[in-house]
Amino acid sequence: MTMTESRLPSGPEGVQVRLLHELEPVVEANLERHLGVAKAWLPHDYIPWSQGRDFAFLGGEDWKPEDSPLDPVAKTAMVVNLLTEDNLPSYHREIATRFGRDRAWGQWVGQWTAEEGRHGIALRDYLVVTRGVDPVRLEQLRMEHMVAGYDSGDKTMLQAVAYVSFQELATRVSHRNTGKATGCPLAEQLLARIALDENLHMIFYRNLVAAAFDIAPDETMAAIRDEVVGFQMPGAGMTDFARNSVTIAKAGIYDLRLHHDAVIQPILKFWKVFERTDLTGAGEQAREELAEFMTGLDSQAARFVEQREKMLARQAARKV
Repeated sequence: MTMTESRLPSGPEGVQVRLLHELEPVVEANLERHLGVAKAWLPHDYIPWSQGRDFAFLGGEDWKPEDSPLDPVAKTAMVVNLLTEDNLPSYHREIATRFGRDRAWGQWVGQWTAEEGRHGIALRDYLVVTRGVDPVRLEQLRMEHMVAGYDSGDKTMLQAVAYVSFQELATRVSHRNTGKATGCPLAEQLLARIALDENLHMIFYRNLVAAAFDIAPDETMAAIRDEVVGFQMPGAGMTDFARNSVTIAKAGIYDLRLHHDAVIQPILKFWKVFERTDLTGAGEQAREELAEFMTGLDSQAARFVEQREKMLARQAARKV
Protein backbone atom coordinates (compact mmCIF):
# COMPACT_ATOMS: atom_id res chain seq x y z
CA MET A 1 0.00 0.00 0.00
CA THR A 2 1.36 3.42 -0.94
CA MET A 3 1.45 6.38 1.44
CA THR A 4 -1.38 8.02 -0.57
CA GLU A 5 -3.56 4.92 -0.37
CA SER A 6 -2.98 4.63 3.38
CA ARG A 7 -4.48 8.10 3.87
CA LEU A 8 -7.68 7.35 2.01
CA PRO A 9 -10.84 6.99 4.14
CA SER A 10 -12.09 3.48 4.75
CA GLY A 11 -15.52 1.98 4.08
CA PRO A 12 -17.87 2.96 1.25
CA GLU A 13 -16.49 6.51 1.15
CA GLY A 14 -13.01 5.11 0.79
CA VAL A 15 -14.07 3.05 -2.22
CA GLN A 16 -15.38 6.17 -3.98
CA VAL A 17 -12.19 8.14 -3.29
CA ARG A 18 -10.01 5.23 -4.37
CA LEU A 19 -11.97 4.93 -7.60
CA LEU A 20 -11.48 8.62 -8.34
CA HIS A 21 -7.72 8.08 -8.09
CA GLU A 22 -7.54 4.73 -9.87
CA LEU A 23 -9.84 5.76 -12.70
CA GLU A 24 -7.89 8.91 -13.50
CA PRO A 25 -5.65 7.20 -16.11
CA VAL A 26 -8.81 5.79 -17.71
CA VAL A 27 -10.34 9.27 -17.76
CA GLU A 28 -7.20 10.67 -19.36
CA ALA A 29 -7.09 7.95 -22.02
CA ASN A 30 -10.77 8.32 -22.84
CA LEU A 31 -10.50 12.10 -22.96
CA GLU A 32 -7.71 11.75 -25.53
CA ARG A 33 -9.81 9.26 -27.49
CA HIS A 34 -12.81 11.60 -27.33
CA LEU A 35 -10.83 14.61 -28.55
CA GLY A 36 -9.50 12.48 -31.40
CA VAL A 37 -12.92 11.48 -32.72
CA ALA A 38 -15.18 14.41 -31.75
CA LYS A 39 -15.70 16.91 -34.55
CA ALA A 40 -16.24 20.57 -33.75
CA TRP A 41 -19.40 22.10 -35.19
CA LEU A 42 -20.94 25.54 -35.22
CA PRO A 43 -24.49 25.99 -33.91
CA HIS A 44 -25.19 28.95 -36.21
CA ASP A 45 -24.58 26.80 -39.30
CA TYR A 46 -27.80 24.90 -38.62
CA ILE A 47 -30.10 27.91 -38.28
CA PRO A 48 -32.15 29.23 -41.26
CA TRP A 49 -31.51 32.88 -40.40
CA SER A 50 -33.25 34.08 -43.58
CA GLN A 51 -36.57 32.90 -42.09
CA GLY A 52 -36.23 35.23 -39.10
CA ARG A 53 -38.23 38.42 -38.65
CA ASP A 54 -38.73 41.01 -35.95
CA PHE A 55 -41.17 40.64 -33.09
CA ALA A 56 -43.45 43.46 -31.96
CA PHE A 57 -40.86 44.97 -29.60
CA LEU A 58 -38.86 46.00 -32.69
CA GLY A 59 -41.87 46.91 -34.81
CA GLY A 60 -42.63 43.46 -36.19
CA GLU A 61 -45.30 40.95 -35.24
CA ASP A 62 -45.43 38.76 -32.17
CA TRP A 63 -45.76 35.00 -32.41
CA LYS A 64 -49.09 33.40 -33.39
CA PRO A 65 -49.88 29.67 -33.23
CA GLU A 66 -50.27 29.53 -37.01
CA ASP A 67 -46.63 30.69 -37.36
CA SER A 68 -45.36 27.29 -36.26
CA PRO A 69 -44.61 24.77 -39.01
CA LEU A 70 -44.01 21.98 -36.52
CA ASP A 71 -46.17 18.98 -35.79
CA PRO A 72 -47.69 19.49 -32.29
CA VAL A 73 -46.05 16.35 -30.90
CA ALA A 74 -42.66 17.29 -32.32
CA LYS A 75 -43.10 20.76 -30.86
CA THR A 76 -43.70 19.25 -27.42
CA ALA A 77 -40.66 17.02 -27.74
CA MET A 78 -38.40 19.85 -28.89
CA VAL A 79 -39.43 22.04 -25.96
CA VAL A 80 -38.81 19.21 -23.49
CA ASN A 81 -35.41 18.54 -25.08
CA LEU A 82 -34.45 22.22 -25.02
CA LEU A 83 -35.54 22.81 -21.42
CA THR A 84 -33.58 19.72 -20.42
CA GLU A 85 -30.47 21.15 -22.10
CA ASP A 86 -31.09 24.52 -20.42
CA ASN A 87 -30.26 23.14 -16.99
CA LEU A 88 -26.60 22.70 -17.97
CA PRO A 89 -25.33 24.88 -15.07
CA SER A 90 -26.93 22.46 -12.62
CA TYR A 91 -25.49 19.44 -14.43
CA HIS A 92 -22.04 21.04 -14.42
CA ARG A 93 -22.31 21.51 -10.66
CA GLU A 94 -23.36 17.88 -10.23
CA ILE A 95 -20.41 16.36 -12.08
CA ALA A 96 -17.84 18.94 -10.91
CA THR A 97 -18.82 18.21 -7.31
CA ARG A 98 -18.44 14.45 -7.75
CA PHE A 99 -15.54 14.27 -10.21
CA GLY A 100 -13.53 17.30 -9.10
CA ARG A 101 -12.01 20.08 -11.21
CA ASP A 102 -8.39 18.96 -11.19
CA ARG A 103 -6.28 17.01 -13.70
CA ALA A 104 -8.02 14.71 -16.20
CA TRP A 105 -11.36 14.64 -14.36
CA GLY A 106 -11.52 18.43 -14.38
CA GLN A 107 -10.52 18.65 -18.04
CA TRP A 108 -13.35 16.30 -18.93
CA VAL A 109 -15.88 18.29 -16.89
CA GLY A 110 -14.94 21.41 -18.82
CA GLN A 111 -14.92 19.70 -22.22
CA TRP A 112 -18.28 18.03 -21.63
CA THR A 113 -19.87 21.25 -20.41
CA ALA A 114 -18.64 23.24 -23.41
CA GLU A 115 -19.91 20.65 -25.87
CA GLU A 116 -23.28 20.37 -24.16
CA GLY A 117 -23.62 24.16 -24.23
CA ARG A 118 -23.95 24.08 -28.02
CA HIS A 119 -27.13 22.05 -27.83
CA GLY A 120 -29.29 24.60 -26.04
CA ILE A 121 -27.90 27.44 -28.18
CA ALA A 122 -28.76 25.72 -31.45
CA LEU A 123 -32.17 24.42 -30.38
CA ARG A 124 -33.32 27.80 -29.08
CA ASP A 125 -32.06 29.68 -32.13
CA TYR A 126 -33.85 27.24 -34.43
CA LEU A 127 -37.16 27.46 -32.57
CA VAL A 128 -37.11 31.27 -32.27
CA VAL A 129 -35.98 31.99 -35.83
CA THR A 130 -38.49 29.58 -37.39
CA ARG A 131 -41.20 30.62 -34.90
CA GLY A 132 -41.63 26.99 -34.04
CA VAL A 133 -42.92 27.73 -30.53
CA ASP A 134 -44.20 30.70 -28.55
CA PRO A 135 -40.96 32.44 -27.48
CA VAL A 136 -42.64 34.17 -24.55
CA ARG A 137 -43.90 30.92 -23.07
CA LEU A 138 -40.57 29.26 -23.83
CA GLU A 139 -38.73 31.94 -21.86
CA GLN A 140 -41.17 31.61 -18.96
CA LEU A 141 -40.56 27.86 -18.88
CA ARG A 142 -36.79 28.34 -19.11
CA MET A 143 -36.76 30.72 -16.15
CA GLU A 144 -38.97 28.42 -14.10
CA HIS A 145 -36.96 25.31 -14.89
CA MET A 146 -33.53 26.86 -14.34
CA VAL A 147 -34.51 28.59 -11.10
CA ALA A 148 -35.67 25.21 -9.78
CA GLY A 149 -32.43 23.67 -11.06
CA TYR A 150 -31.51 20.00 -11.01
CA ASP A 151 -30.45 18.02 -7.97
CA SER A 152 -29.67 14.32 -8.27
CA GLY A 153 -29.64 13.88 -4.52
CA ASP A 154 -26.77 12.21 -2.71
CA LYS A 155 -25.46 10.06 -5.57
CA THR A 156 -21.93 8.79 -5.16
CA MET A 157 -19.37 9.32 -7.89
CA LEU A 158 -19.94 5.75 -9.05
CA GLN A 159 -23.72 6.14 -9.15
CA ALA A 160 -23.34 9.40 -11.07
CA VAL A 161 -21.14 7.79 -13.74
CA ALA A 162 -23.55 4.86 -14.07
CA TYR A 163 -26.51 7.23 -14.35
CA VAL A 164 -25.03 9.42 -17.08
CA SER A 165 -24.08 6.32 -19.09
CA PHE A 166 -27.78 5.57 -19.46
CA GLN A 167 -28.96 9.18 -19.55
CA GLU A 168 -26.67 10.23 -22.41
CA LEU A 169 -27.89 7.34 -24.54
CA ALA A 170 -31.51 8.09 -23.64
CA THR A 171 -31.01 11.70 -24.70
CA ARG A 172 -29.43 10.58 -27.96
CA VAL A 173 -32.44 8.40 -28.76
CA SER A 174 -34.86 11.19 -27.84
CA HIS A 175 -33.07 13.78 -30.00
CA ARG A 176 -32.84 11.49 -33.03
CA ASN A 177 -36.48 10.49 -32.92
CA THR A 178 -37.62 14.05 -32.25
CA GLY A 179 -35.77 15.17 -35.36
CA LYS A 180 -37.52 12.56 -37.46
CA ALA A 181 -40.90 13.59 -36.05
CA THR A 182 -40.50 17.28 -36.94
CA GLY A 183 -41.00 16.81 -40.66
CA CYS A 184 -38.30 19.47 -41.16
CA PRO A 185 -35.07 18.24 -42.82
CA LEU A 186 -33.03 21.00 -41.18
CA ALA A 187 -34.37 20.25 -37.69
CA GLU A 188 -33.69 16.57 -38.26
CA GLN A 189 -30.13 17.37 -39.34
CA LEU A 190 -29.58 19.57 -36.28
CA LEU A 191 -30.96 17.03 -33.82
CA ALA A 192 -28.97 14.24 -35.45
CA ARG A 193 -25.82 16.34 -34.95
CA ILE A 194 -26.65 16.91 -31.29
CA ALA A 195 -27.30 13.18 -30.93
CA LEU A 196 -23.76 12.46 -32.15
CA ASP A 197 -22.39 14.50 -29.24
CA GLU A 198 -24.61 12.62 -26.80
CA ASN A 199 -23.42 9.29 -28.16
CA LEU A 200 -19.75 10.19 -27.69
CA HIS A 201 -20.49 11.33 -24.15
CA MET A 202 -22.24 8.03 -23.47
CA ILE A 203 -19.21 6.09 -24.72
CA PHE A 204 -16.92 8.05 -22.39
CA TYR A 205 -19.00 7.33 -19.30
CA ARG A 206 -19.74 3.76 -20.33
CA ASN A 207 -16.01 3.07 -20.60
CA LEU A 208 -15.41 4.48 -17.11
CA VAL A 209 -18.01 2.16 -15.62
CA ALA A 210 -16.42 -0.79 -17.44
CA ALA A 211 -13.07 0.08 -15.84
CA ALA A 212 -14.70 0.56 -12.42
CA PHE A 213 -16.17 -2.94 -12.73
CA ASP A 214 -12.67 -4.38 -12.84
CA ILE A 215 -11.58 -2.38 -9.78
CA ALA A 216 -14.67 -2.68 -7.55
CA PRO A 217 -17.13 -5.15 -9.11
CA ASP A 218 -19.60 -5.40 -6.21
CA GLU A 219 -19.84 -1.65 -5.67
CA THR A 220 -20.18 -1.03 -9.40
CA MET A 221 -22.91 -3.64 -9.72
CA ALA A 222 -24.83 -2.04 -6.86
CA ALA A 223 -24.50 1.41 -8.46
CA ILE A 224 -25.81 0.10 -11.79
CA ARG A 225 -28.75 -1.55 -10.06
CA ASP A 226 -29.58 1.66 -8.22
CA GLU A 227 -29.49 3.80 -11.35
CA VAL A 228 -31.48 1.43 -13.57
CA VAL A 229 -34.18 0.86 -10.97
CA GLY A 230 -34.46 4.52 -10.00
CA PHE A 231 -33.83 6.05 -13.42
CA GLN A 232 -35.44 9.38 -14.25
CA MET A 233 -34.65 11.75 -17.08
CA PRO A 234 -33.00 14.96 -15.84
CA GLY A 235 -35.98 17.01 -17.03
CA ALA A 236 -38.41 15.14 -14.80
CA GLY A 237 -38.96 18.18 -12.61
CA MET A 238 -40.07 20.55 -15.36
CA THR A 239 -43.64 21.80 -15.70
CA ASP A 240 -46.03 19.26 -17.31
CA PHE A 241 -43.21 16.73 -17.73
CA ALA A 242 -45.44 13.72 -16.95
CA ARG A 243 -48.13 14.78 -19.43
CA ASN A 244 -45.58 15.66 -22.10
CA SER A 245 -43.79 12.35 -21.57
CA VAL A 246 -47.02 10.49 -22.28
CA THR A 247 -47.47 12.48 -25.50
CA ILE A 248 -43.90 11.72 -26.54
CA ALA A 249 -44.28 8.03 -25.66
CA LYS A 250 -47.53 7.66 -27.59
CA ALA A 251 -45.75 9.05 -30.65
CA GLY A 252 -42.93 6.51 -30.27
CA ILE A 253 -40.29 9.21 -29.78
CA TYR A 254 -39.24 7.83 -26.39
CA ASP A 255 -41.17 5.11 -24.60
CA LEU A 256 -40.66 2.13 -22.31
CA ARG A 257 -39.87 -0.17 -25.23
CA LEU A 258 -37.08 2.11 -26.42
CA HIS A 259 -35.88 2.63 -22.85
CA HIS A 260 -35.56 -1.14 -22.36
CA ASP A 261 -34.34 -2.19 -25.80
CA ALA A 262 -32.32 0.79 -27.06
CA VAL A 263 -30.91 2.24 -23.84
CA ILE A 264 -30.65 -0.10 -20.85
CA GLN A 265 -30.08 -3.46 -22.52
CA PRO A 266 -27.26 -2.42 -24.91
CA ILE A 267 -25.21 -0.87 -22.10
CA LEU A 268 -25.75 -3.80 -19.74
CA LYS A 269 -24.66 -6.08 -22.57
CA PHE A 270 -21.51 -4.01 -23.16
CA TRP A 271 -20.60 -4.34 -19.49
CA LYS A 272 -21.35 -8.10 -19.59
CA VAL A 273 -23.39 -7.60 -16.43
CA PHE A 274 -25.04 -11.01 -16.50
CA GLU A 275 -21.87 -12.88 -17.48
CA ARG A 276 -19.46 -11.65 -14.81
CA THR A 277 -17.95 -14.18 -12.43
CA ASP A 278 -16.20 -11.76 -10.05
CA LEU A 279 -19.18 -10.76 -7.90
CA THR A 280 -19.56 -11.72 -4.26
CA GLY A 281 -22.61 -11.64 -1.98
CA ALA A 282 -23.67 -8.00 -2.20
CA GLY A 283 -22.81 -7.73 -5.88
CA GLU A 284 -24.63 -10.94 -6.72
CA GLN A 285 -27.71 -9.78 -4.87
CA ALA A 286 -27.63 -6.48 -6.76
CA ARG A 287 -27.43 -8.36 -10.05
CA GLU A 288 -30.38 -10.56 -9.13
CA GLU A 289 -32.44 -7.49 -8.22
CA LEU A 290 -31.46 -5.86 -11.51
CA ALA A 291 -32.48 -8.96 -13.47
CA GLU A 292 -35.85 -9.03 -11.72
CA PHE A 293 -36.40 -5.34 -12.48
CA MET A 294 -35.49 -5.77 -16.15
CA THR A 295 -38.00 -8.61 -16.48
CA GLY A 296 -40.70 -6.35 -15.06
CA LEU A 297 -39.66 -3.44 -17.28
CA ASP A 298 -39.86 -5.67 -20.35
CA SER A 299 -43.39 -6.71 -19.37
CA GLN A 300 -44.42 -3.09 -18.81
CA ALA A 301 -43.00 -2.14 -22.20
CA ALA A 302 -44.91 -4.95 -23.91
CA ARG A 303 -48.18 -3.84 -22.28
CA PHE A 304 -47.58 -0.24 -23.29
CA VAL A 305 -46.92 -1.13 -26.92
CA GLU A 306 -50.03 -3.33 -27.00
CA GLN A 307 -52.18 -0.54 -25.55
CA ARG A 308 -50.72 2.00 -27.98
CA GLU A 309 -51.46 -0.23 -30.96
CA LYS A 310 -55.06 -0.63 -29.82
CA MET A 311 -55.38 3.12 -29.39
CA LEU A 312 -53.99 3.77 -32.87
CA ALA A 313 -56.33 1.16 -34.33
CA ARG A 314 -59.32 2.86 -32.70
CA GLN A 315 -58.22 6.25 -34.02
CA ALA A 316 -57.82 4.83 -37.51
CA ALA A 317 -61.27 3.25 -37.31
CA ARG A 318 -62.84 6.55 -36.29
CA LYS A 319 -61.26 8.30 -39.26
CA VAL A 320 -62.69 5.66 -41.61
